[in-house]
Amino acid sequence: MEAPSGSPSNVSAKDERREMTPHPVRIGETKLGPHFRYDLRAPRMEELDRFIVEKPIRDWSVVTWKEVGKPLRVENYASGKRLWEEQNGDTMPVKTSWEMFNRSFHSWFVKDAPEAQRQALRRMARSVASLRLDEIASVFQELQQVTLWNLAHRVTDTIWDPRGKRALFRGLDVERPRILFLGAAEGYEAMQLYAMYPGGEAVMVDYDAFCRDHRFGDFPEDYPFLGYDPATGSARAWYRGEMRLTYLVEDIRKLPFGREFDIVLSVGLLEHFPDEYKPECIEWHRKFLRPGGYAILTTPRLGWRTKLFYHVMAEAMNYTYRELMTVDQMGLYLYENGFNILRHGWIKTHNGIVARPR
Repeated sequence: MEAPSGSPSNVSAKDERREMTPHPVRIGETKLGPHFRYDLRAPRMEELDRFIVEKPIRDWSVVTWKEVGKPLRVENYASGKRLWEEQNGDTMPVKTSWEMFNRSFHSWFVKDAPEAQRQALRRMARSVASLRLDEIASVFQELQQVTLWNLAHRVTDTIWDPRGKRALFRGLDVERPRILFLGAAEGYEAMQLYAMYPGGEAVMVDYDAFCRDHRFGDFPEDYPFLGYDPATGSARAWYRGEMRLTYLVEDIRKLPFGREFDIVLSVGLLEHFPDEYKPECIEWHRKFLRPGGYAILTTPRLGWRTKLFYHVMAEAMNYTYRELMTVDQMGLYLYENGFNILRHGWIKTHNGIVARPR
């Protein structure tokens, strides 16, 4: 997994609240935009339990692989990956597959989903009226994809899942933490953590510069993250322009940091590694943590919804090695590699674990 060299980019750092903060939605409200859902619904801390299903295994030392089984590999790859491998006579390199995935995934994030649905329906009507059978199949697949994406990302907010993420991140014993986000993509979860525990710094790392320049660079300035105002002790919305964020384009294995972060975070990273490489991936979450720090990981959850998603959206998503796993499987990987599990459960379609090194 070779990576381009890079240096930190302080893409957003302000010590004071901007004079004209955007207000697409107010505290306690939610609103559908054309690309995503704004969500500042603010249950009390104890009510966040409604948004996470916790599975309290108290003694991980007695959990076995025979009991929990192994993850499910997703193997219906995108045609772009298959075509590349046919043309090059080789397996697509990991970095190339990640670059192709990022560009494809981002094209869906910036899509006006309702308008895309309307256009697909119009094309379907024209194809049916003219009896173009080959075109009908293609347009029907497009309609399936845009309908599922609209439901999963925009309507039900399953991908970002702000209330579920806040439920997973609640109750950490940190103040003004330094946060390291490994494989950060658009950096969503680091910004949510910053909003909940403000005043520190989030360092986001990805070895594809497209993530810094577009997935993060094009992240909407008016998207509100529900968090905490230390000046008033009350809830408030934070925006990316108000946070101390640094984006580093680098291979995780070459990071110059020591044990200096209060939180090391990854979202959708562990499931991209076959078993022989999972210990190395898990070690990245330990090597940068201060004593007493937290490792937070999420992965897509094995279930019919995620299997359907990666089947219908294969052309957009399936460029890389990927597994779907249960939270018990995920926890056992972490436990066997030296972590104590503090919280584990699932939030909509993702597993979530908060852990500390033993």
